[in-house]
Amino acid sequence: MGWWKKHNPDPLDQRSKALKSQLSSLEDEIRRLQSQVEQPASQPKHRSTVRPQSPPSQRPIAAIPKEPIFEPVDRWQHKPEPPSTAPHFNDLGVRKYDLLATWRRFKAHFRGPSSNNPKLVSYLAAGSINGLRPLRYEKRVARNRFILLSVFFVLILWGILAMIFNQR
Repeated sequence: MGWWKKHNPDPLDQRSKALKSQLSSLEDEIRRLQSQVEQPASQPKHRSTVRPQSPPSQRPIAAIPKEPIFEPVDRWQHKPEPPSTAPHFNDLGVRKYDLLATWRRFKAHFRGPSSNNPKLVSYLAAGSINGLRPLRYEKRVARNRFILLSVFFVLILWGILAMIFNQR
């Protein structure tokens, strides 16, 4: 089944490591360039033209905010229930029990939230990313492992019970 063989490296992890190394090299270059800008030149540069030299224009560098910027996340917030109307209450003013709405809430509880990136989900499901197996294959492998382990534990339990009942 391939439980003990070495797994192929994850291409997403490799790409992530490459991007992190590229990012660190760019940050080093930014620091080097900022130190060059902050240090004044030892000798003033003169142009070879006849016109007099004008002072260089200094552009202010945009300040980096010190506090993190958070995006609003609304996927954990529950949707408000629709407003109650007259048909939702009986003659005594007690709310009617809505079996269909209860069933929908029960099904939605097990369905889980929808994905934020459906294109990525479709790529993962179809196996369109090189080096990654499709999700249907991974599900099949996980299902087969579960069935095999279940049968194994049932056989062990059956053996234990057979030993117990044979001793009597």
